[in-house]
Amino acid sequence: MYTPNLLTVLLTLSTSVLAAPFPDHEINVRHLEVLAMRASTTVNPAAVTGTTCGDTTDNIVFHDANVAQLAICGGIAGAITKCGGAPTSTTGSSGTALFKLNAVDSGATINVSKGRWEGCVRAARAVCPTGEFTSTCVGGASTGNVAFSLSAQ
Repeated sequence: MYTPNLLTVLLTLSTSVLAAPFPDHEINVRHLEVLAMRASTTVNPAAVTGTTCGDTTDNIVFHDANVAQLAICGGIAGAITKCGGAPTSTTGSSGTALFKLNAVDSGATINVSKGRWEGCVRAARAVCPTGEFTSTCVGGASTGNVAFSLSAQ
């Protein structure tokens, strides 16, 4: 009588184990990159206006977007704290990412600080966490705002 009970227990356990779902180890890398970005700093939604999402399926690599973000105005990485040279428009590109910026007011030049620019990109990304977007950074020009977009290249 002991043997049938042991056999019943083993059969029950093996059925339970086989019926249990196995974890899916395939995690979308873009999802992890977005989570890392969001967790790293605060977001001020008032930093931007008019944000609209483009193609959310475009694969813009997080690192490429970060490098492109600092490539505007000929480069604002490192010790450089703001856009120099007084351009009316500028671009920053790296790998899969392309930022385009234009001063909104006629005759205005872009003089956005690195901190403001990074805050504007974070705020736009909070609205459009993946893919392309267009937005307007509040301030950042000699007069008025700076319109900008991120697209895949």
